[in-house]
Amino acid sequence: MHLLKGILASLSIGITTIAVCAVLFLWWLQLAFSGAKKKQQIRQRMDRIIVWWTSSNRWMLNTLRLVEPEVHWHGRAHLSPEKWYLVTSNHQSWADIVLLQTYLLDDIPPLKFFTKSQLIWLPFIGQAMYVLGFPYVKRVNRAQIKNNPELRNADRDNVFSACEGFKNHPTSILNFAEGTRRTDEKHERQGSQFEHLLKPKIGGITYILQGMDSHIDGLVDVTIVYPDEVPTFWELLKGKCGRVILDIRYRTLEPLDTQGDEIRFKSSVAQWVNSVWEEKDAWYKLNYDKKMSGTKKLYDQMDKHFGKPIGGKWMNVSIIHDNDEEYQEPL
Repeated sequence: MHLLKGILASLSIGITTIAVCAVLFLWWLQLAFSGAKKKQQIRQRMDRIIVWWTSSNRWMLNTLRLVEPEVHWHGRAHLSPEKWYLVTSNHQSWADIVLLQTYLLDDIPPLKFFTKSQLIWLPFIGQAMYVLGFPYVKRVNRAQIKNNPELRNADRDNVFSACEGFKNHPTSILNFAEGTRRTDEKHERQGSQFEHLLKPKIGGITYILQGMDSHIDGLVDVTIVYPDEVPTFWELLKGKCGRVILDIRYRTLEPLDTQGDEIRFKSSVAQWVNSVWEEKDAWYKLNYDKKMSGTKKLYDQMDKHFGKPIGGKWMNVSIIHDNDEEYQEPL
């Protein structure tokens, strides 16, 4: 049964991806011969393609029952598809991106994220992401910078350039602050002070905040927990992902002076991000116990640990069970 699900899910993704690429190729040709106003209209249509693409993947997840999701919302009423957001999440698997796109789809603009330049050669998907406006960043290491000092600000300049395009229409910018997928080996090698997370890197977040300046309306902070086992992407497609718990939390941005002293700005961002990571790590620990059951028990522990973070209560907590029933319970 798992193999059959994997085959059907792969076929679904393949067919929708080819269809998306065909439409995007035609629009890409239009972009090359269009004026600024027409290009903006085409870009907006491309965002709708992302929504359709993500919706088809969500339909696949639900129809084949590939995951058992449990989604907790805090501050959902503050979100809107017509605003700009910085989205951050812990990162453990390629399945993370599919889950984030699926469960954030209706509440914020389509996700855009920076990715390694090598992935542009990934058949169909790499080219589709390029046309859709996903920025490709060519990473440079210290040795390259030493040989060519002009590369020192290459990452920052690439982010700033992408942010100029993001300002033209509502966008959600995804940043995995850990910088890589977490494994036990990486966690041990890094000596992270967090029990379940890698240390956050502030470079990407700093550049995004500077590049977007006052356009960012808030932070969408997501913590993903796989209580059973962290799945590979293929295991997700086969329906062997098991339970997935997502904590989706709206946060107001700290008042940061993005145009002031850069050292002070980076220091304030580092303090802010580390405080967010401390809370994420504590929330992860509460939910990692496979035997935990009963939402009331979970909420009681969350209230005891975190207090009442928004308006004196947990807001719009949405639990999606494996039977696809959804209810909201103000606590």
